[in-house]
This record gives sequence, C-alpha cells and structure tokens, in this order.
Amino acid sequence: MSLSIRPQSECKYDLISLGEVMLRLDPGEGRIRAAREFKAWEGGGEYNVARGLRRCFGLSTAVATAFADNEIGRLIEDFILQGGVDTSLIEWVAYDGLGREVRNGLNFTERGFGIRGAVGVPDRGLTASSQLKCGDFDWDDIFGRQGARWFHTGGIFAALSESTAEVVAEAVQAAQKYGTVVSYDLNYRPSLWESIGGIKKAQEVNRAIARNVDVMIGNEEDFTACLGFDVEGVDENMSRIEVDHFKNMINQVVAEFTNFKATATTLRRVKTATLNDWGAICWENGNFYEATHRPNLEILDRVGGGDSFASGLIYGFLQGHDAEKAVNYGAAHGALAMTTPGDTSMATLADVEKIIRGGGARVVR
Repeated sequence: MSLSIRPQSECKYDLISLGEVMLRLDPGEGRIRAAREFKAWEGGGEYNVARGLRRCFGLSTAVATAFADNEIGRLIEDFILQGGVDTSLIEWVAYDGLGREVRNGLNFTERGFGIRGAVGVPDRGLTASSQLKCGDFDWDDIFGRQGARWFHTGGIFAALSESTAEVVAEAVQAAQKYGTVVSYDLNYRPSLWESIGGIKKAQEVNRAIARNVDVMIGNEEDFTACLGFDVEGVDENMSRIEVDHFKNMINQVVAEFTNFKATATTLRRVKTATLNDWGAICWENGNFYEATHRPNLEILDRVGGGDSFASGLIYGFLQGHDAEKAVNYGAAHGALAMTTPGDTSMATLADVEKIIRGGGARVVR
C-alpha cells in the first residue's frame, strides 16, 4: 500500500506542522550553570521539520502553534519568518503581564562534548501552545479549502497536556478526511510524560493517535516506550542495536498497525557526544531500505538531527522518489544538520545531494 499524495496544484502548502516552538538559549561550548551569555535560536520537534523543508528543500510550509503576545513571542515569530515558514496559522494569546496564566516556552540546551553529553532544560509550563484545545484551529478550512499535501506532528506536542493530545487526535482525523498524508514522530521524552502518567500514559495516547498515521517515525526507544514494542538484544541504555532485531520489531508494528504505509528511524550509536555512528532505515510495502551508514560521524550539535532526518525523508516522498532515495535524503540531511549549531538545518539541497553522492569535505573554492 503506497503513499497517495495530493497534487501540488490543489494545495496551498506542501506541509503543515503542528507543535510548540520555543526560544532555545544555547551557552555555546560552555555549561548552562556557568553561562554569562546565550545564543538565541528557535526550535521545536515538529516545527523543525517544516523549517527544514522550507529552508533547505524550498517547499511551502506552515506551522500551527500558539504564542503569548509579548516581546518573546514576537522574537520567536521573527525567527520563524527568517526561516521562510508561513505564520498565518499561529494563534496569539493576550499576555497577562507576568506569566501567571500564559507564557512562551524557553529551552536551555547544552551541546555536550566528548564524554559530556548534551543537556536540555526546558521551561515550558503554562505556555500558550500547551493550552491549545480542540476547536482552536479550523482544520476543515486548513486541509479542505486551503489544502496541504502532508501534515506532520509528534509525541512532544501530544505530551504537553491532556488538551494537546486531543488537538493532535482532532488534526490527524481531519487530515485523513481530506487525503493529506500524516506523519508522526514519536519523539519520546521521559520528562514530559513523567508527571502525567509515565510510559503507561504515553502508550495510551500514542497508540490511539497511531491509528490515523500513514508514516510513523521514531527510534528504537520511541517504539518501545510509546507503542509498547520491544527490540530484542538492546541493553538498557540503547547503546547498541542489531539491525535485524529492529527489523523484526518493525514487522510486528506494521502487522498490528496495518494503516502504516511507511515507518522510518534513525540508527544512532552514541560513542561520545561528538562522535556517533549514524544511519537510517525505512520500511515500505514489506521491504526495508537502509541509508548509507556513516560510522564515526563528527557531531557539533546533535539537537534537531532526527527532525532534519524527517524533513529529508518527507522531501523524498513528496518529490515522488522511492523509499530508498527518500531515506537517503533524510540521513544525509540529518547528518549535515548536526554539523552546525541550533535546532534547525543550515544545509542546502545541493549540500544534501552532494553527501548522497558520496561527496567529501574538501574546501569549496
């Protein structure tokens, strides 16, 4: 069962993402606890996919989200505009002057180096996005009158509150109604689920949403924690994974979720914060396709690598390429994204296609 993608001629957007966008504060090479200055970026698991598709691959994208209407919200909006992502689906909420009722999310993020791993400290309580509820977006207008070829959301946004999980469910059902392809990145974050029921709640929410997903994205931990499938032979730290064992698990997943038309995952072995083995697999129509494996990939900033993988994969499918080429677009884009700072990619389509062809890192003059 192959993906059926709406023609570009009948859709305003190639892709719409639904999720929270935060202000990322990056201490560079230092630690959060000792920082005296921070570099500001925007970022969010679902949004990063829309930005990558627009900035690197040149497609038309939008983000559905919400901000408190203050200077921080407008700063994040400015970052989004710089990335070329349409902001017309942003909901603006009146700010109370203090943040007692609504605020914007902050994400303090260390890149890590060598034996010191990356660290994220999100500050996202009471955010405008976390308070979104069913009915806030007119999905019939968005998917029907305006039109979108692809809709992307994920488990980070679904975990923010009871109401955001309901918004995701509402959105994926509406997307299916209008023939829009739905992708979902499980993106399991223990800290988000811990206070609202843990893994049990994560599985309850994600398994329900999964029934309306066409392309499911996630790594081995995501499938285990969010959907309840175990990968044989994986240690508790997920430090090693045998590809054949992962394939066996995916076969179990697609046997239960027969609506999945494709699944994809990155395969990352973390040796140090700055040295990872990197690869990816995509399942479609009963077959597995592996991207070029990149052992000892040097990492500057790993945050957003999986999101950039997703945007490259989606680009491949939207362009009509087969799954093998799509997964290679994803893996190459994800690898490049991790060579620059910030959540979002600075790569170009030419960069990605050069890496796919096996191009090296010689100086370009």
